[in-house]
Amino acid sequence: MDAQEFRKDFLEDVKADAAATGEGSCASFVNEFARYLQEAEYLMDFTASYFEGTGKRNRHLRVDGYAYDEFDKTMALIIADYDGFDDERVLGLTQAKQFQDRLIYFVDDAQNTPLHREIEMSRASSDLVDLLRERRSEIRKYQLLIFTTANVSSRITALESGDIDGVPSECQIWDVERLFKVCGSETGRNIIEIDFKELSESGIPCMEASGTAIDEFKSYLCIIPGTMLADIYDKYGSSLLEGNVRSFLSTKVAVNKKIRTTIIQKPERFFAYNNGISATAMSVRIDSTPSGQFLSSAIDFQIINGGQTTASLSNARFKDKADLNKISVQMKLTVIEKTREEEATGLVQDISRSSNSQNKVSDADFFSTHPFHVRMENCSKRLYARATGGSQYDTIWFYERARGQYLQSQMRLTPAQKKKFLLQHPKNQLITKTDLAKVRNTWKGLPHLVSKGAQTNFSDFAQKTSDEWGEQDDGLLFGDKYYQESVVLCILFRYTEAMIPHQPWYQQGYRANIVTYTLALLHKLIQTQYPGQDLDLMGIWSRQTVPAVIKTAIIELSEMVYDKLTDPNRAVENVTQWCKREKCWESIQIITYMLPDGTENCLIGKEEMRTAAREARQDTRIVTEAETMTKVIEIAPAKWREALEFAVSKKLVNPDEMTAMRIAAQIPAKMPTPTQCKKLLMAVDRLYEEGFKL
Repeated sequence: MDAQEFRKDFLEDVKADAAATGEGSCASFVNEFARYLQEAEYLMDFTASYFEGTGKRNRHLRVDGYAYDEFDKTMALIIADYDGFDDERVLGLTQAKQFQDRLIYFVDDAQNTPLHREIEMSRASSDLVDLLRERRSEIRKYQLLIFTTANVSSRITALESGDIDGVPSECQIWDVERLFKVCGSETGRNIIEIDFKELSESGIPCMEASGTAIDEFKSYLCIIPGTMLADIYDKYGSSLLEGNVRSFLSTKVAVNKKIRTTIIQKPERFFAYNNGISATAMSVRIDSTPSGQFLSSAIDFQIINGGQTTASLSNARFKDKADLNKISVQMKLTVIEKTREEEATGLVQDISRSSNSQNKVSDADFFSTHPFHVRMENCSKRLYARATGGSQYDTIWFYERARGQYLQSQMRLTPAQKKKFLLQHPKNQLITKTDLAKVRNTWKGLPHLVSKGAQTNFSDFAQKTSDEWGEQDDGLLFGDKYYQESVVLCILFRYTEAMIPHQPWYQQGYRANIVTYTLALLHKLIQTQYPGQDLDLMGIWSRQTVPAVIKTAIIELSEMVYDKLTDPNRAVENVTQWCKREKCWESIQIITYMLPDGTENCLIGKEEMRTAAREARQDTRIVTEAETMTKVIEIAPAKWREALEFAVSKKLVNPDEMTAMRIAAQIPAKMPTPTQCKKLLMAVDRLYEEGFKL
């Protein structure tokens, strides 16, 4: 797949989504573009919020959506330049400045005129105006984003953007080709490249940590000035932080008071008091001078430990006007020299986990490599869904364990191969990790948590699932049945998302909130009105469609939920913020509604559920044992003999493990049992920690 193919597919998806939802091509374009940027971790979240009008002095105001980063206090405002039919159109500097000005004027009018009184309170743009007014004093940066279907003029090298309300701003143009470069890259995310010489004449003083270089990475010790670290953070924000650490810190946004006190009162002692930061990069440039070595640039620079330190320096300079000139920070920089992206990513996460081991960052914060995701990916490859709508092909619900995996799977296919791939893996059957977290937490009765955004919801889901996995025997609860039921919840979600825009009561706002609250309420009503029963999710899996009676309930409930969410007497005026409160969920649960006749035909009893759960665990155990035995068999017998010798010499294994190793060393003449295979893999992990390599 090249950029032109990506563009064609992208715009076709936009048109198809617009036809399905009735929301309009421009709105679908913004939603789809923002979704890609969320997956690339360029945007932490996104809320559609269309408004167009005339402000003071007859200025043209326009905004299509926004994303507010609670951690670095960046307000991203989005405007669309959409034309899905003209491939030759060029976006020039004059028109780009017009789009930029419309966003700036919108912010100015939102904060300094009675604009909030002119917008209907049930519209999402009303919430945006409220948010801009409420967070006016805390917003650190405005990021103005222009999403365009045009080709960007070569004359546009940068769009200058002055302060907005005394706050720095930047403006960026994102065309479809730039989106492809980010999402189609091997990393599937926006790569940060830093030229340290732009911030300091020489760069950063550094020295190679002698004796630490191995084939996989090199390590350097650096001294970075506090002003430079704050400057870098001000420019790149929380995208500078490694993804899992950022997710962790975003739930604990309060700046460390002790760090702040040292910055303000004893800056000359900061280096001695502070633990410093740890960072990784995929490549660097080191300059040797008569006065020593200097780090002059880094590609794919990420801070994996020290996020609070970095943010505290920036915040103290911004809020307290602190002088950072006396502050220096020690930095351990690890340069990854792996060539395979998957290996490099795994190594970064291993270093990140180890660097954060002294902090309250659990394994759930490194959830992308958790066995749960591997299990879900394996289930998705193995399970076929029946063909629907006249199709002759059974299909797969593609679980995207790694970022950009679905797109990467198509990159090197011929047109014929790609056509076959899409027939088997339709785009509308892609499930991401955040999709799974969203549907599962909704069904658990946590719509207020889902409404807090994809990252916050995923962090909670990761923690709870990681805990449940540990309580299980190898996570036996999370097998084929769990994945099939998760797919069904996605089917319910996507039906509801597509249905709502066609309803006469819908006012172009809060669709995501309406969906999660409607389905959470549906599940609550089933449990209340049919004690001991639940929706037969496996029955829906076999049909791959929502039963008519359940569709009726969802349609009727969604209107009641919308009315309740936008009730003028709600406890919090801002609807978006109200949806994030548990009190909101409590108010939804008092809605009176009798499920329609025939609902009982779509339910399953407790005894049947218990039997199905037992059978599912047994199936998962069989599959897990097979996978474990496969891993053992893939290791050559000679290697098992080496492992046995190493283990005996170091006294690292017990008699049972020693017996299992002796048997493994005789494969295929002798075969270890499933229990022995499990012990062998555990022993290998232990030997690896002691220095043995397979």
